[in-house]
Amino acid sequence: MTAFAIGFFPVAAVAASLEMMTTGGCSCCHAWARHLRAAGHEVAVKDLAMGQLMKMKLDAGIPAAMTACHTARVDGYLIEGHVPEQDIRKLLTERPEALGLVVPGMPIGSPGMEFGNKREAYEVLLLKKDGSTEVFARYGSQPE
Repeated sequence: MTAFAIGFFPVAAVAASLEMMTTGGCSCCHAWARHLRAAGHEVAVKDLAMGQLMKMKLDAGIPAAMTACHTARVDGYLIEGHVPEQDIRKLLTERPEALGLVVPGMPIGSPGMEFGNKREAYEVLLLKKDGSTEVFARYGSQPE
C-alpha cells in the first residue's frame, strides 16, 4: 500500500484547479480548457470584457508584447496563452521563482489552436518576477 501511495502522490499533487480569464465566446480558449480538463485538471472560466482582461494581465506583470487570448491562475502562478498541459504540470512540480508561463500570441498547433496537421514552432517562456524570460520548452513545426 505504501508503494502505491508514494507512486500515486506526485500525479495527484500536480493535478490542479485553474481559473481561466477570457473574453466571452473565444473558441480557442475553451479548446485549451478542454485540453487541461482531459489531463485531469479543473478549469473554471471567467468571462471578462476585453479592457478588463488586458488590465488584469498588465497589472499582474505580463508584458503587453507577451499577451495572448486568455490568462489562467494556478497555485500562485500565471499561465498566459496556449501553454501545453505538460509544461504546467512541470511548473507545479518544480516550483521555480517566477510569475508563470507564457506562450505569446496564438501559435497554430499549440493546445487549443489545432488546425489539422499544421504546426508552427513556438516556445513556452518562464516569466520571471523581474520581467525577464527564459525558454521553458520548445515545440517544433511539422511539414504541411
